Amino acid sequence: MAVDLDKLFSDISKLKVAVIGDVMLDTYWWGTVDRISPEGPVPVVAVTKREQRIGGAGNVALNARALGAGVVLISVIGKDDEGKQLTEILNANHINTSFIASGERVTTNKIRIIGRNQQMMRLDAEHTDDLAKNDEEKLIILIEKYINENKPDVIILEDYNKGVLTEGVIKKIISLCKAHNIISAADPKRKNFFAFKNITLFKPNLKEVKESLHILSDEVNEKMLSEIHSQLKENLDHGISLITLSDKGMFYESENDSKIIPSHLRNVADVSGAGDTVIAVASLVYVATKDIHLSAEIANIAGGLVCEVVGTAAIDKQKLLEECKMLLANH
Repeated sequence: MAVDLDKLFSDISKLKVAVIGDVMLDTYWWGTVDRISPEGPVPVVAVTKREQRIGGAGNVALNARALGAGVVLISVIGKDDEGKQLTEILNANHINTSFIASGERVTTNKIRIIGRNQQMMRLDAEHTDDLAKNDEEKLIILIEKYINENKPDVIILEDYNKGVLTEGVIKKIISLCKAHNIISAADPKRKNFFAFKNITLFKPNLKEVKESLHILSDEVNEKMLSEIHSQLKENLDHGISLITLSDKGMFYESENDSKIIPSHLRNVADVSGAGDTVIAVASLVYVATKDIHLSAEIANIAGGLVCEVVGTAAIDKQKLLEECKMLLANH
């Protein structure tokens, strides 16, 4: 069946999306390297450009916004300069920040120093403890208020193990989604991997799944991935597994369908942020179509496209639409 991709992309731009999770500032210092420091055996990077981008859950929000959806970001950041800078960049990108709370923690800032187009060093300034009790309560109140006032089409939980998505917050969000009939999607990390019970769409990468289920095998085939889905289902009782397989593409399994979608050949420059793009695109396409096969196909193309850019980058909607028309002609 041919898919009207123009109509699909138009439908996506009418959706209301909330992204909840660890939002961070990605700082890039670009420079040239011509010599080794006389003070120690390290390269001297002569900084030529500084840039700040939105990272973590903010990058998922950015990707959803790039597809035209109305996006609200719900999180807790610090009462610091980084928090102010982050809020300014989010607002400039038309992401609603009115449900972001300032709490008792520092705003995560990842400073990447890049010379000769490769990363020389990364400096992380952050707190990774779970939210303080009063910050957790503040966040839950904001989430309830947002859902009651806005009735979103989908809520995406983006966990980076920085402490915003505590077990209590995750459970509360999913129960609210159930009660209000909202589709929920999660991009998990190791710490709270099994807290996402009853989620609609669960999108780990293969490495995280294997670590969490203590799987040692290196083979990647449909039989093995189906067994992984069954084990996840026992633990989570979720709707759909969407497992990214790095350069091998992705695998999905729902109640009545499963398949490996191979990746398309790309000039890979940087894989950072590809998972953020995949969860955003897969969730929005799924909400618009309820077709997990098509969602995985389009998310697979989108994930490949953003790998062609250095640093975390949001998907280019027009480019994605053109690639989908070219690659999914026989869908």
